[in-house]
Amino acid sequence: MTVTTSATQAQLSHSPEELGRLYAAQLDFFKSGATRSYAFRKGQLGVLRKAIERHEKEITEALRSDLRKNEFEAFGTELGPVYKEISLMEKNLRAWMEPRRQPTPLLFFPSTSYIQPEPRGVTLLIGPWNYPFILLMTALANSISAGNTAILKPSEEAPATEAVVRKIIGEVFEPEFVAVVTGPGHLVSEHLIEKHHLDMVFFTGSTVVGRKVMQSAAKQLTPVILELGGKSPCIVAPDAPIDYTARKVLFTSFLNKGQTCVAADYLLVHESVKDKMVAALKKYIVQFYGSDPKASPDYGRIINQRHFLRLQSYLSQGRILHGGEHDMDELYMAPTIMDNVSLDDPIMQEEIFGPILPVLTYRENEEALEIIERNPYPLALYVYTRSKATERFFLERIRFGGGCVNNGVIHLGNSHLPFNGVGYSGLSGYHGKYGFEAFSHMKSIMRSPTWADAPLWYAPYKNWYVSVLRRLMR
Repeated sequence: MTVTTSATQAQLSHSPEELGRLYAAQLDFFKSGATRSYAFRKGQLGVLRKAIERHEKEITEALRSDLRKNEFEAFGTELGPVYKEISLMEKNLRAWMEPRRQPTPLLFFPSTSYIQPEPRGVTLLIGPWNYPFILLMTALANSISAGNTAILKPSEEAPATEAVVRKIIGEVFEPEFVAVVTGPGHLVSEHLIEKHHLDMVFFTGSTVVGRKVMQSAAKQLTPVILELGGKSPCIVAPDAPIDYTARKVLFTSFLNKGQTCVAADYLLVHESVKDKMVAALKKYIVQFYGSDPKASPDYGRIINQRHFLRLQSYLSQGRILHGGEHDMDELYMAPTIMDNVSLDDPIMQEEIFGPILPVLTYRENEEALEIIERNPYPLALYVYTRSKATERFFLERIRFGGGCVNNGVIHLGNSHLPFNGVGYSGLSGYHGKYGFEAFSHMKSIMRSPTWADAPLWYAPYKNWYVSVLRRLMR
């Protein structure tokens, strides 16, 4: 598939004036009430699903072009989860939209209380390059389910996928309902987020850029959902089953060549099992990708030269135990295991976001905790242990977005769990019902009948009114 990218990468696909008109058109469409009904929302979810199905081959080819993703990764991590998310919403949307009856204090009898989910309005969805389809389409499905309009900003660093997304959206949606803008993200921020009162901004990407998005949104008091990153640790306790753990760790660390926000960023192995663990990692790297991963159809490439050079710089910051081979012309970097890394070097200060896995050791759980706290609020945490006490120690003592015990990454595949960060790794969350609620305003209502009107609300207040209040407000 041939994709022309120079124009979209050089400038916005819309001028600032056109962006303003697009925003105004979406705001008018939203105010018309067209997006509010159950029939409209469910129908548009179906339109989105069918459009994706029609273009599935093109999407797969685009992901191969941008990231050298094989068919398994393309469907398993990009297409399949979107289908599941949409299906879940189609099945549950009517129930989610219903008013939610809430208790009412006796003080306000005979009033009744409920929460009514309401659409927010015009939303802006900014997608990343590492999972350029799923993270944008899942957010779009969440936004549609909540009754909003949406402006999509795909990543310009994944140009083939960007082109397919633009094609799909342009074919099935009118721009006043769902539209795509392209070009550098900072221009979108400058001309759309800062100058117009969007009702929600959804951003997936780095913590550094997330801060800038939040700063831009703050100028209009626009709420944000930020899905960021961080240094997600993988803890291997002394009682962990070595071979099982090694296979899971490699899947977690090298999925999409490590270019995954919830990848295991470094390994914290109990010193008593380090040698066994490293030996198992080496064995399974060869078993998974062969003696020459560069030739493996199941091992992809780094997104671009800028990220490749950043990863290359890490290779000198420790001892390479396995891998380390790289080819900038091919954007290839072998699955690499390292040790002897310093906690003060960039490799342990920055999110690696590539196929390099540092191995550190610890003696006591408290020591592991101290290492993790040097980079607080990881997006994910993975613990391999047979001990419930060890599991509880790390799950309770570490603040993190989400994670797994004796597995990795797969918690993102469950739409019944929210995908969210905490602290530096994100703000708010989405997926399934949690996504519907995040993209909705949960409006609080109390309804009172006119036939009952207690006199104690009105002046002049009698002394015994206070006694009544004391009894009713405890």
